[in-house]
Amino acid sequence: MSSHLKNPVNETDHIQGSSNASIEIVEYGDYQCSYCGEAYPIIKRIQAKFGDQIKFVFRNFPLTEIHPYAYDAALAAEAAGLQGKFWEMHDLLFEHQNALDKHSIMKLAERLDVDIQLFEEDMQSAVLQKRIDDSLESGMLSGVNGTPSFFINGGKFNGGAQDLSDLLDESAE
Repeated sequence: MSSHLKNPVNETDHIQGSSNASIEIVEYGDYQCSYCGEAYPIIKRIQAKFGDQIKFVFRNFPLTEIHPYAYDAALAAEAAGLQGKFWEMHDLLFEHQNALDKHSIMKLAERLDVDIQLFEEDMQSAVLQKRIDDSLESGMLSGVNGTPSFFINGGKFNGGAQDLSDLLDESAE
């Protein structure tokens, strides 16, 4: 049974690329997941290769039972997002995946030149916690059971990031 994205991409999502892109990739990911960490540079390579043909959306799906820092990392990305720095924090979290405790996250935030006091307050925000919880729920409704999980143009892609890269490489030929 194939799964489809139950919650379409909307204005609450974090989106990179053209809104008119012919290919929409939605990733449900966890900043502490090593497989998501492996997918990160592959997604960057796909974005560089296909440019405006790709709309990339990242949705938080922290697997807190096995990744104790994943939820705080998701909160950090969302808190940075409130200051217009979601993608910058997203990248830093993946690039420093082995150091995601609260102290390390604060060091990353300082590098982004965000308002640190506001960032710390937002990390405690019930609104951001609900946003992450809603993302988790939408993933579960769409059949996400691990990370990373990708949806291409609304359909669940049953493969990893390398398979995604191979698929897109083949479609470009």
